[in-house]
Amino acid sequence: MAQKSAPDSTRRSERSRRAIYDAALALVGEVGYGKLTIEAIAARAGVGKQTIYRWWSSKGAVLLDAFLDLAEQASRAASENAGREEVATEIPDSGDLEADLKYVMRATVDEFNDPKYDAPYRALAAEGLLNPELGAEFVEKLLEPQLQLFVKRVRQAQDAGQVAPGVDPRIALELWAGPLAQRWLMRSGPLTHAYTDKLVEYALYGITPRPAAS
Repeated sequence: MAQKSAPDSTRRSERSRRAIYDAALALVGEVGYGKLTIEAIAARAGVGKQTIYRWWSSKGAVLLDAFLDLAEQASRAASENAGREEVATEIPDSGDLEADLKYVMRATVDEFNDPKYDAPYRALAAEGLLNPELGAEFVEKLLEPQLQLFVKRVRQAQDAGQVAPGVDPRIALELWAGPLAQRWLMRSGPLTHAYTDKLVEYALYGITPRPAAS
């Protein structure tokens, strides 16, 4: 009699984890974060709620890991579409800082306007204000790594003589990233490519008149 192979617990755990991620992301879009529960995630994923509690301490922790996974998958897909095997981890350096920043900011707006990203991102941003521990993890694992990509690109521009030597890249990026985040969080206006283009232009060139070219 042929012997049956032992169940692969690692594969089973990965399937369960993937199902939990998918369930959390789908439910937060359907019912909102306030009505999201561990029990609902477990039921949608087809696992026991103790399985979730074994890996995560709260629904916020589940959603954060699910969103981090979603972001990694999106980055990997973008790399594959561009013909690269590695996950994209930096802003392109074409030699034109303005063009590179506009390119990335437009992509950011596209994500904010995509319900798949908007609902969980908004939920995590709001919950992070009420839950300092989750908020710190949200900044450390998701927000700050993205901002550091801008820091690196501005420093590259400084090395090329395109940005004044005394400029602090971490403060500079807030000139375009801050207004975008505020408009998105407060829903105070449309998120368009034209809007982000203006943010980049105002940040790089200011709002005072420039001398006419001779």
